Amino acid sequence: MAQSSESETRSRQQPELKRVMGPGLLLLFIVGDILGTGVYALTGNIAGEIGGAAWAPILGAFLVATITAFSYLELVTKYPGASGAALYTHKAFGIHFVTFLVTFAVLSSGLTSASTAATTVASNFARGFGLEIGTTTITLIAVVFMALLAAVNMRGVSESLGLNVVLTCIELTGLLIVILVGFWAAFQGNADFSQTMVFETSEDKGIFLALTAVTSLAFFSFVGFEDSVNMSEEAKDPVRDFPRVMLTGLAITGVIYVLVSIFAVAVVPIGVLGESTTPLLEVVRVGAPNLPIDTIYPFLTIFAVANTALINMLMASRLLYGMARQGVLPPFLGYVLHSRRTPWSSIVFTTLLAAGLIVVINNLLGRGTASALGGTTALLLLGVFTVVNVAVVILRRDDVAHDHFRAPKVLPYFGAVTCAYLVGPWAQDPVEYRIAVVMLAIGLGLWIVNFLYERLFRGRKVRFEDPEHLDKLEEEPQGNDPHIDPR
Repeated sequence: MAQSSESETRSRQQPELKRVMGPGLLLLFIVGDILGTGVYALTGNIAGEIGGAAWAPILGAFLVATITAFSYLELVTKYPGASGAALYTHKAFGIHFVTFLVTFAVLSSGLTSASTAATTVASNFARGFGLEIGTTTITLIAVVFMALLAAVNMRGVSESLGLNVVLTCIELTGLLIVILVGFWAAFQGNADFSQTMVFETSEDKGIFLALTAVTSLAFFSFVGFEDSVNMSEEAKDPVRDFPRVMLTGLAITGVIYVLVSIFAVAVVPIGVLGESTTPLLEVVRVGAPNLPIDTIYPFLTIFAVANTALINMLMASRLLYGMARQGVLPPFLGYVLHSRRTPWSSIVFTTLLAAGLIVVINNLLGRGTASALGGTTALLLLGVFTVVNVAVVILRRDDVAHDHFRAPKVLPYFGAVTCAYLVGPWAQDPVEYRIAVVMLAIGLGLWIVNFLYERLFRGRKVRFEDPEHLDKLEEEPQGNDPHIDPR
């Protein structure tokens, strides 16, 4: 109880963020957060796994994401200053190690998502400049891109609403071009919409199991809506605005994704689409061969996807820094570059992890890298969302003084069951389990090393002191000491 009081006192002493986000800006932020790597990178993989009916798993993923969004809406309006899944888990279960696992799973999903984006950037960069798209070329460009992200991150990038609007418009432009090209091809008689009803499963899987597996992969296209809870302190009226705006944002992206998937399989042969590392570029080239759009489209994709990678690396490095500052990970991960006030050691560590993922997975899988890393991102977050849905049920016993959104009573149960089902081995490629296990094992190894150090040499318990501010830099870092004094 004393620790909770101290945490609340620290929170009250901090100035509140300026509430500048009305419904319009909030909608753009949520849409921009959801749009990105998934649809640009994985449209071809989805079609390759399920055939022309690629819209079906996307629709399924949309429904699962929407059910879980209701749970997030209840929690973010109930705890409007919360830092997401880590705090919800901590409030519901009160077990520091469980909080750590959920937090590191979120961190790992950021790294796998950024690695997916880096691979997509590399493929489009190579296509845009006419370079050979081989494993070595893609790996080299992707690693260089990650290094550039680290340099930007090191300078201290804070999220700008103006920049978010611009990048969201770029992401929307790229997808609207695909939809318009699809309409153009249809009017020219060059689109075969009968393909959209064809189910073709690989490895002789039954349709239901194949659809389950591809729905899990398609879920990667909808991740990002959960990040918007971190903007609750900057929304003018989060209790009123968040529910309708988040659900509207999900609906907009769902419609766009379904249209893109329908036109993609109607315009481009499924075999070509499934093998391509730049699937939407194939749609533009085949659907409008006489227009010069295809020459600029790879670079449009790069801008659209790069934003996703940068946001994910910012999130991952800050979470790692936050865990080190709170004493649950080794101190060296909490060092701050004083001139820029950026967490340089966590930036370096997360960049090395992401680059290692790209090198290892590219050499093992080659052309399937984006699918494996995107699927791992979905796997990790589906696990986190299962916990969050359960947390909603538990935290309904916790009354708060203010009004908040309440999800329909049964939805969190459906959310927990559907997310847990999509985590199962019938829905996941074994390589995605291996990647996820390795990532969590790295986190567990760091936790064990720190646990032994703290208990044996400092006589201190390893626990979160202030999970509500886990992803925020300290206002005035003192020296290079990564610890917050627990007293």
